[in-house]
Amino acid sequence: MSTATDKTTDCQTLTGAEILVEALIRQGGKHVFAYPGGASMPLHQALRKYRDRIRTILPRHEQGGSFAAQGVSRTSDEIGICMATSGPGATNLVTAIADAKMDSVPLIAVTGQVPQAVIGSDAFQETPIVEVCRAITKHHYLITAADYTCPESVKEAMKSIPRIIKEAFFVARSGRPGPVLVDFPKNIQLASINVDELDFDPPMYLPGYHPERRQVAQEQVNQVIAAVRRAKKPILYVGGGVINSGASAELVEFARKSNIPVTMTCMGLGAFPGDDDQSLHMLGMHGTVYANYAVNDADLLLAFGVRFDDRVTGKLEEFAKHGKIVHVDIDPSEMHKNKEAHIPIVADVQVFLEALNKSFDPKKDAADLTDWWKQLNEWKAKFPLTIPESGDYIFPQYAIDELWRQTIDNEPFVAVGVGQHQMFAAQYYKFRSPKKWLSSSGLGTMGFGLPAAMGVQAAHPDSMVIDIDGDGSFLMNVQELATLRCEKLPVKILLLNNQHLGMVVQWEDRFMEGRRAHTYLGPIDHPEWLGEGEGGHYEETYPDFVSIAKGFGVEAKQVRSKKDFPAALAEMLAHDGPYLLDVICPYQAHVLPMVPAGGTVRDIIIE
Repeated sequence: MSTATDKTTDCQTLTGAEILVEALIRQGGKHVFAYPGGASMPLHQALRKYRDRIRTILPRHEQGGSFAAQGVSRTSDEIGICMATSGPGATNLVTAIADAKMDSVPLIAVTGQVPQAVIGSDAFQETPIVEVCRAITKHHYLITAADYTCPESVKEAMKSIPRIIKEAFFVARSGRPGPVLVDFPKNIQLASINVDELDFDPPMYLPGYHPERRQVAQEQVNQVIAAVRRAKKPILYVGGGVINSGASAELVEFARKSNIPVTMTCMGLGAFPGDDDQSLHMLGMHGTVYANYAVNDADLLLAFGVRFDDRVTGKLEEFAKHGKIVHVDIDPSEMHKNKEAHIPIVADVQVFLEALNKSFDPKKDAADLTDWWKQLNEWKAKFPLTIPESGDYIFPQYAIDELWRQTIDNEPFVAVGVGQHQMFAAQYYKFRSPKKWLSSSGLGTMGFGLPAAMGVQAAHPDSMVIDIDGDGSFLMNVQELATLRCEKLPVKILLLNNQHLGMVVQWEDRFMEGRRAHTYLGPIDHPEWLGEGEGGHYEETYPDFVSIAKGFGVEAKQVRSKKDFPAALAEMLAHDGPYLLDVICPYQAHVLPMVPAGGTVRDIIIE
């Protein structure tokens, strides 16, 4: 049995809380976003004790901390950790846990729980958080003693803590990644045990869970190569699974060898360089016209690390119906779930692409795609993403394109909230490498951008980190400006402020005859409340984001004029601390192209 070393503690005993923190450190935890409360105070005392080995960052809301932990996981090899007290603290993590489950993000969520003696009695701040989260976690634990009145039974529960944390990290990152919840009653946090009774590297006990990176059958590789050889109009449709598996380099290699065009989902942006001539950029509801046309006409769809999400496919039976579908994904439950695949391959995408590249010979296996590329380039020329003429108004498309121009060579990390600004960013910020784009894509959670950027900046202190946000999304976690200031995290916030819930306004305009229903974010006596204003440069905006930011100690400026925008943006980017640039935009800008929900490529809205 291995025992704790003198790295652990100079004392002969450890509390349950100290054992858990030590286990987090030994599994590679470097940052924990934790908000204290009655049922988690012992954990915070342990974090304080080990502060030279793990950085504790105090968010101003548990949801902010859990999205920040995602920021760590989405951009590094470290698994993000968040921590909250019982009851309302724990339930404030729920949205971010569900978000991590939808987007396949590894996450460790630790919650304090009321003492075992009162579990089930509706004790103060008691919530059965394991039951609440059962459907939105990959796995979950409640650390309990078989008999909480028996000291030896409590000791056995404490001895299980290193195993539970080791398993939590393994489950979170292996196979299809996802969130793991560890619920920790206070009585076990407070109990103590001799160090020499502990094993910090115990064997795991996960019967039935076997996520090994198994080898791909050569026959499956040969089937795919044969399909590529016969194809006249193939297309690579790649998603977040390519990024999660670390397969971007292998994807690029295969794309170069085969000369097959590449289109990406929102989660897959950066898997292939977005500004490369071989890229068709994003497909789906707000994807490029040429990507959607290409998928519609393709005779071979190579779907790697994707789940055929409804925002990509529209009407399922019409999606890619003309071609053969090869579907490669690590999760067997995705096979045939939404779309029938002709060649289903359950495998880690990286393992599959390594085998494919090893066997693929460009001289004999690559098809002649001259006619296909001619058609694709005609579509690209006819239906480009364009920035509308806006006079001196700052349209979001222009603002993001200028941000891309000024920053792309630094390859910054870019987080977004949810709404029009998110889709504009996906369209106009063309990422060159993976893990630089952070978007709440599956759950679509407003309030994601600022705290996610906060977590990224903590994990990458020397990198440029930008939050592109909308005024509606930003307000949902605005309190994290305090964390930026107090933790010295120099996140730059490009706030595209149109005074409305822009994406809902767009749907009102397109499908509800422009009738406004609670989508204007200002006072109710303003004509915009019913959509009767002019929507240009408002004399006054609400709230005053510049004053709010400065109240938190964050430098800020508002810009309304297009001619002033490049210099204002450069000033923000050059600032050495956190900075908010409040960019006033007209709300009439629509995210186009747009395939209406449940529609087909024939229904695409271009103007």
